[in-house]
Amino acid sequence: MARARIDETAGRDAVRTVLAASEHTDRTPPDRTVTALAVRYLLQVLAEASPGKSVEVRVPPFGAVQAVEGPKHTRGTPPNVVELDPATFLAIATGSLDWASAVAAGRVHASGARSDLSALFPLAY
Repeated sequence: MARARIDETAGRDAVRTVLAASEHTDRTPPDRTVTALAVRYLLQVLAEASPGKSVEVRVPPFGAVQAVEGPKHTRGTPPNVVELDPATFLAIATGSLDWASAVAAGRVHASGARSDLSALFPLAY
């Protein structure tokens, strides 16, 4: 069963809300549902920008997508996995943190020959 598509306006609004809160430390952080919506929306954008099933991108606890053209993975743990916390994913996806810096800082956990996603970020959302 396919996931319900997140409305672009709602997704962009959630991303803007999370980004605004991260830029202003004096603001109350957005609630969990707004952060979850922003992450899921950007995962949707990533999967649409780079369709495929060779890399699984995980942002626990909010979501995961399969993306990147290549050999299709169907069972068990995929050979190419990228896992990031929500703050890191949002920062990379929106361009406030580059992939190489996040990897060097240990904020990206990536395995597999296709797990370098640096060319896909930042996302055009």
